[in-house]
Amino acid sequence: MRVNRILLSSALIVVALVLQVSVLARLHLPGAVPDLLLLTVLGLALVYGHVGGALVGFGAGLLADLAAAADHAAGRYALVLCVIGYLAGLAKPENGRLKSATGPMVVVVAAAVGTTLLYAGVGALVGDTAARHVGLGSLLFTAALYDLLLAPFVVPGIMALARRAENDPLAETSSAAKSADISSGWLSSGTGLKIGGQRGGLGSLKTKARTRTARVGRVKGVKRL
Repeated sequence: MRVNRILLSSALIVVALVLQVSVLARLHLPGAVPDLLLLTVLGLALVYGHVGGALVGFGAGLLADLAAAADHAAGRYALVLCVIGYLAGLAKPENGRLKSATGPMVVVVAAAVGTTLLYAGVGALVGDTAARHVGLGSLLFTAALYDLLLAPFVVPGIMALARRAENDPLAETSSAAKSADISSGWLSSGTGLKIGGQRGGLGSLKTKARTRTARVGRVKGVKRL
């Protein structure tokens, strides 16, 4: 990943995790908790693609696993967000621009349901049966509902920041300078030299004509004498 991607992703993930733990987790909403960290990963994955989404998801999940408020084994949420980030990155548009909000909303709902199912499935493998006591159906419904309501305020902003970070002004300046050098070189080699050569040729022809005229004048003068 590029340096600007790493810096931006790290900053956004830290901010999302702090808000997740300090604000959203204390709302005591029925069912699931709105997953701001998941929405951040989805916004970055829709811009960076499947590889970048997997890396961002793994880093975000690992940071959440190591947080003080985590009540599960380390690596569990990292695995879940890594898979979700990879799958969400596959939905990245080819031109980098989304034509409508339907696609991202479908991705958010699918990611919320998939995250809950994967988290419960991995927990079942390690002996965590908390999802059975709470009710998996209510968790799926509330997770999809909360994330869908929060997504319009998070995902577009995350994607805009990621796209702006991708457009590096230094890279654009260097590429513009290179194109200017190439164009000027092309003009000088393909046109300027030819024009200059033509001008030089005309000048040399005029000089030769003058020299010949002077010589003829001298010869004529000698004959007259």
